[in-house]
Amino acid sequence: MHPDDKELIHLFRQPDSREKAFTAIIKKYQEKLYWYIRRMVVDHDDANDVLQNMFIKVWNALDNFREESQLYTWLYRIATNESLTFLEAQKKRTAVSLSDVESNLSNKIKADRYFDSNKLEWKLQVAMQQLPEKQRIVFNLRYYDEMPYEEMSRVLGTSEGALKASYHHAVKKIEEFIKNN
Repeated sequence: MHPDDKELIHLFRQPDSREKAFTAIIKKYQEKLYWYIRRMVVDHDDANDVLQNMFIKVWNALDNFREESQLYTWLYRIATNESLTFLEAQKKRTAVSLSDVESNLSNKIKADRYFDSNKLEWKLQVAMQQLPEKQRIVFNLRYYDEMPYEEMSRVLGTSEGALKASYHHAVKKIEEFIKNN
């Protein structure tokens, strides 16, 4: 039987079981978080770097986690912030506008050796890169991770109504993109 999140946090706070509990947390969440991050930063190596940085922050901050939200909500918040920090740093490094970064992300998707422009999943990935950052994050959390708006509100610090509107606009833009491309 696997311990639940509360037990894992409790075990993490005990010096003799700290590493074992952290390994269990990584095993439990790393795949979902990897794909969440990967859909934001697109590149596999970049996603791994962001994921690694995210888990380092979790290691350093988990003792102070107040458990006012679910562990996975807190992890998604850190993953979101790390991904946005990475994209912002990428933008500053290349001294280009965010739309150029988004265009670059679309090109990375198309350059993937498995890319097939006729497959819907690839069209969806390219369409997502056309969305404004906030809509892309909301769409990513709702469509792929099936995160309820209530949880999303805690992760992103935005009202549920605004998130629903953002998701609605994202879906419309994606439908339009897929129809026309």
